[in-house]
Amino acid sequence: MTDTGRLIASGRDADIFEHGPGLVLRRARSARSLEVEARVMDLAHSHGYPVPAVHDLLEDGAALVMERVDGPNMLDDAAAHPWRIARHARTLADLHNRLHEIPAPDWLPQLPDGGDRLVHLDLHPLNVIMSESGPVVIDWTNAHRGDGLTDVALTWVLLATARPPGGPARQALVSAFRALFLRAFLHCFDRDDLSARAPATAREKTADPNMSEAEVAAMLRFADREEQRTRRSGREPDRPQ
Repeated sequence: MTDTGRLIASGRDADIFEHGPGLVLRRARSARSLEVEARVMDLAHSHGYPVPAVHDLLEDGAALVMERVDGPNMLDDAAAHPWRIARHARTLADLHNRLHEIPAPDWLPQLPDGGDRLVHLDLHPLNVIMSESGPVVIDWTNAHRGDGLTDVALTWVLLATARPPGGPARQALVSAFRALFLRAFLHCFDRDDLSARAPATAREKTADPNMSEAEVAAMLRFADREEQRTRRSGREPDRPQ
């Protein structure tokens, strides 16, 4: 196994270590290959999208060496500067729109929605680093070929239901700011289209083993609520493919 520096961050399934000047090493705790993730980041980078530059794959693809990006994630920055919440929400919406302009290659797994765009499927404030040069999107593990509307709907589901890491004080802070962030984020999209797509997206996400029981329960409540809203508007919710 490659020698690394100190552990600097941990996500739901991967750890980030120092790896020399200006570099970090990302390693999944399951030792799965990160080759596709590296290819996706290279693709996004080639289209001018803000991602860390990929430098190398080590350990037969199980370790990814990439550019180190310093700065707080979007959630922490919003917590420290609450007057930036609406601006950050609009930035997140813009990152979605820019990403979904990129055609997805055939080698990416295809979502059932039949779309042909590059989608992240985990594009939320914890995966946006607010660097000195601007926002940078990280953690491309879930990237697929699909419809941008599904990507946005999933971000809505996660923003509305997920429990970010941290103690009771941070949880209370997140709850206080969640509504304001969501209002500004959703204002950037067609709410009726999202409400029709979101219930199926939420129910599919409940199968993710990384979701806690509390998050799964919240997603099911969310799906029921948005189905009712969609039907009251005279539409039918999108059906799972």
